[in-house]
Parts: sequence; C-alpha cells; structure tokens
Amino acid sequence: MPAEPSPPPPPPAAPAPVSPLLRPVFPSSERVVGALQTALAALAVPVLAVVTALLVGGAIIALAGRDPLLAYAALWEGCCASPRALSETLVWATPYIFTGLAVALAFHGGLFNIGAEGQLALGALVAAWLGYALPGLAGPLPAAVHLPLVLLGGTLAGAAWGAIPGWLKARTGAHEVINTIMLNYVALLAVSYLLNGPLRDPSPLNVIARTPEIALSARLPRLAPDLRLHAGLLLALLAAAAVWWGLYRTPLGFAIRAVGANPAAARTAGMPVGGLVVAALALSGALAGLAGAVEVAGLNYRHELGFSLGYGFDAIAIALLARVHPLGVVPAALLLGALRNGAARMQFLASVPVDLVVVLEGLILLFVAAEVLVRRLYRLPPAGAPLVFTRGWR
Repeated sequence: MPAEPSPPPPPPAAPAPVSPLLRPVFPSSERVVGALQTALAALAVPVLAVVTALLVGGAIIALAGRDPLLAYAALWEGCCASPRALSETLVWATPYIFTGLAVALAFHGGLFNIGAEGQLALGALVAAWLGYALPGLAGPLPAAVHLPLVLLGGTLAGAAWGAIPGWLKARTGAHEVINTIMLNYVALLAVSYLLNGPLRDPSPLNVIARTPEIALSARLPRLAPDLRLHAGLLLALLAAAAVWWGLYRTPLGFAIRAVGANPAAARTAGMPVGGLVVAALALSGALAGLAGAVEVAGLNYRHELGFSLGYGFDAIAIALLARVHPLGVVPAALLLGALRNGAARMQFLASVPVDLVVVLEGLILLFVAAEVLVRRLYRLPPAGAPLVFTRGWR
C-alpha cells in the first residue's frame, strides 16, 4: 500500500507584537533616501541659478576688460578668507535673515510684503527710543529687563505697521503691494522727521540726524571681543527655526498656508480668512521690526537716517532664492551678505565696481524666476506644481 502523505508543516507563528518603547527611533532608509531626494530636487534650481548668475557675471567682467577670476578671488577674500571677513559677512546676514523671513512668511499666506523697509525703520526707531529714554523715565533697569523691552518694542512697532495693509486688504480688498509700498514712504519720511526733530541727539558734537546712544543695559552682547559679530545672529537663527515650526507644526501656520494656497477653500472650511490675512502681515512686520531692533541693540547702538541700506528690498530676493522656505532663508541671506561684504575688496583689488553685486543679485533673481530656462539649460526633469507667491486683488 502507498505510504500516507506526511501532514503539512504548521504555519509559522505570528511575530509577537513589539512594544512602542522597543521600536526603532530612527526613520527607515527609504524615508531617509526619499527626504534626501526631495531636498536635492528643491535645491537644484536655486543652486544652479546662482552658478549661472556667476558665470554670466564673469562674462560681463571679461567684456569690461577685467579679469573675472581675480574679481571673484577678491570677492572671496573680502567675504570669507579671514575671521574678520567672515564675521562681517555674518553681521550683514543677520538683518537679511530677519527680513527674508518676513517676506517668506507673507508669501506663505499668498501675500507680497514689500513694506519690510518701512517696518524695519520703525522697529529700529522705537527700539532706539526705548534704549535711551526708558532709563530716564523708569530709572535704571537691569539688562534682563531693559534689553527684552527694547527688542519687544521694535517687534511690536513692525507688527503694528504690517497689520495696517493686512486690515486694508481684509476689509476693502486693497492690494497689499500698493499699500506696503506707500506705507514705506510714510514710515521713512516720518522717521526722517523724528530723527531731525524731536528724537535728534542734542549733543553739540552731533551734526547728523540720529538718536542718542542707547544705554549699556539695552545692548546685545558681542560674540567675540575684537569683532562686531553680536548675539543678534543667534536670535536670527532661532527666528528661522521658530518660523519653520510655526508654519508647519501649528494650527495657525496651517491656516495661513491654507489661505495662501486657496482662500476660497479656506473660507468654505470655516477659516477666518480676513483675520488670517491680518495675522500673516502682522507677523511679517514683526520680523522686520525685530530686524531693526537687533541692528540698534547689537550693532549701531542708535538709529540714524539711512542706516538700513535697503535690507527690506533685498529681502525679496532672499525669500525668492530660498523658495520661501524659512530654513532656506538662512543660506540665501548668507550668500547675499557675502556678496555685499566682499564687494569693496573686489573693487579695490580687481577694479570691478561694487555695483556688480547688484547685477549678480538681479541675475540670480532672473534665473530663479525663469525656472524652466534653468531646467532646460541643465537638462533637469520638469518641476511639479509652481509656487504661488501672491494672489489677486480679492
């Protein structure tokens, strides 16, 4: 008789459930690789835009009869070749980080804040007034009280000035681009009047429009004894992390991004669109005002006419180069700070005017905006959905 078939083997036992405490803390390799690929894809166009702008700038230098290699070597020497040069680059980059964050945050809400220049000037003026006048009004203050009040005052001044175009847009539909541009003139002319009049330094040795020096208790500490680098850089880095966390990890940030992506859908979902527009521009203005307060408390120790050097307008280029990502604002601000800081050395050693930096900035903006052109030049795959920076009149 044939042998009976052996019984089938028992099915393998189900694995025992793993306690959540014993699960791996680090993400899987697939997630890490996917995150790296996403980051590289996001960085490709900005990095190649900078490279292309430098190549075109080199061609312009050569056409002008100068040596582009010598010019860029001098630019590097002026911005990064020594501790002092690197320190000055970081000093330039500090207000750029704050104002770049201000413009980038507004972009996330579908808003175009061109008023960072005026918001910064008002923040600096209020911070300077609190810095020199508060001890006379309230008596001597410890630095632990006086310095936060100075920074808070500048932040609130910028927030209040930024909330005005937000309220006008939410209430009347007036476009924030027009309002922020006009409010720049109002703010800058008001600051000019105050610096030439009520808030002018009464010292007989003073011959320019500026405030008195702020008290020692209102000053940010220096990070190195022989350099101008101050603790405002650390505040700028904390602000970048805070804006990233606020936009991507909080309900308010989600609501602001939802309004920026689709205001009609956000309104249908029950979100207070008008209030979020005001909040986005107020927060944007707060960052710009904090930039002015940090410049007063950490670098200049007073506010004087024309000190900002166009930080608010350069912030637009920084935000666009960063693709409006808060963490991307930091390297973009460092790049622009390096260009600004190294320009004088380039002019001295290579006889190339400092205006080349403005040309490079414009070229970078051109190639960042012309993303399709950059992708065709370097045979990159087509991009996904385009970024929407601002909305229409309603």
